[in-house]
Amino acid sequence: MANFIFRVLLTLVLSYLGNRVNGKANFKEIDEKLKQLNKPAVKTIQSEDGDIIDCVDIYKQPAFDHHALKNHIIQMKPSFDLKEERLSTKNESTKLAIFQTWQRSGSCQEGTVPIRRIRREDLLRAKSVQQFGRKPHEVVLKSNTTIEHKDGQLPSINTTALAMPVIVNRSAATLVTVGYNYIGAKADINVWTPNVEAQDEYTTAQIWLKAGPGDNFESIESGWTVNPQLYGDKRTRLFAHWTKDSYKTTGCFDMTCSGFVQTSSQYLLGGSIEPVSTEFGQQYDLTVGIYMDPNTANWWLKIGKDIPVGYWPASTLLFYLNHSSTLVEWGGQVYSSNVKKKPHTKTGM
Repeated sequence: MANFIFRVLLTLVLSYLGNRVNGKANFKEIDEKLKQLNKPAVKTIQSEDGDIIDCVDIYKQPAFDHHALKNHIIQMKPSFDLKEERLSTKNESTKLAIFQTWQRSGSCQEGTVPIRRIRREDLLRAKSVQQFGRKPHEVVLKSNTTIEHKDGQLPSINTTALAMPVIVNRSAATLVTVGYNYIGAKADINVWTPNVEAQDEYTTAQIWLKAGPGDNFESIESGWTVNPQLYGDKRTRLFAHWTKDSYKTTGCFDMTCSGFVQTSSQYLLGGSIEPVSTEFGQQYDLTVGIYMDPNTANWWLKIGKDIPVGYWPASTLLFYLNHSSTLVEWGGQVYSSNVKKKPHTKTGM
């Protein structure tokens, strides 16, 4: 009898452990999430950096899982001429080209979009299946720091000083512009591979376009990141991100949730970038632009020499950004639980 009870208990314990993953999720939940994230591939490419890229039918991409996009008709290209937005061609010929590693191993045909395949080990690194692909929620503290113009005058957006919030677990260095309605912004971002100390930390160099109240803002953003928890390595990768509630419950990196509509078969969100700059050697830039289409209110992401990658459909996905952005930021950010603590994180910006 005692032996029988022991075997029953052992079976129950093994069953429990077999269904738990780092105490966070069970395999069934993970498998269901993988089926949701990974769409049927027309073609599959094995990249030399270890990524698997699925060329997915453009109308079967994750964006169409969003309830607001069920009947969405893809805008295949912007209604405005991107080339007309170039402010200067100075030094364009001297810029050194960057590329994505996967492009050496193949390409996706027209009518498909490249999507980085999510694997079980990717989900196992996340704090939870539900949190996978998201930035941590921004916990904002009040601050006495204010923004002023160089001449000492306050921005026209308000008659009082604009308080800058202090965000827990994040350290940032940014250039900020406020006081107007912005329908586009661009950045040439030097490409590096900063050290990231811990797996649950990340660093970015990026551009943000934001609108809405400070505790519930909307943000669309892009640039490069080193994020080992999300991607499983410390490579520098192209990313896009969005949220409509300060990262609380909406939005994600790349195509790890529904929202961003990709149109390009050339660029891979989440794909690693090469080459990177060296301290005393060649310098490489990633050019990122985000522009509102005046005819559709869609916010287009373009990379490199004005190549449209896709768009955030503001008219169905967003509210404040449906009209314009009221704040633009350029700069870097580090996420770590050891920001402003001793010892401070060694993750670089």
